[in-house]
Amino acid sequence: MSDEPTPFKLLLVAACALVDADGRVLLSERPAGKQLAGLWEFPGGKVEPGESPEDTLVRELTEELGIATKPACLAPLTFASHRYETFHLLMPLYVCRRFEGIPAGLEGQKIKWVRPRDMRNYPMPPADEPLIPFLIDLL
Repeated sequence: MSDEPTPFKLLLVAACALVDADGRVLLSERPAGKQLAGLWEFPGGKVEPGESPEDTLVRELTEELGIATKPACLAPLTFASHRYETFHLLMPLYVCRRFEGIPAGLEGQKIKWVRPRDMRNYPMPPADEPLIPFLIDLL
């Protein structure tokens, strides 16, 4: 019997805590038909080959929410490391306070501005939940 852990695919996903002028953070609801549908998460997505996490967020924020930002406007805050059933997720969380445009759910997802202290009222994926205290301390 081996003590070696079962190998899991490592999935690198970048996430963004988009912060408005009132100190609220934007959450996005995962749409029906997607894995973890109905849970609220930070916007972001899978880091594609050749992309940095910052490049991923610039792309994803435009695709998902119709807003523009630059890598220099993304400040790393913390990260999540979580094992799901079939993969291991590594997710750096960035904070962005400078962006152009008004966020809208361009992929049919609901969005909501939420104070960090109220985020526990929104069901979130297991990897996102441990990030909440960092935002409460920051904001």
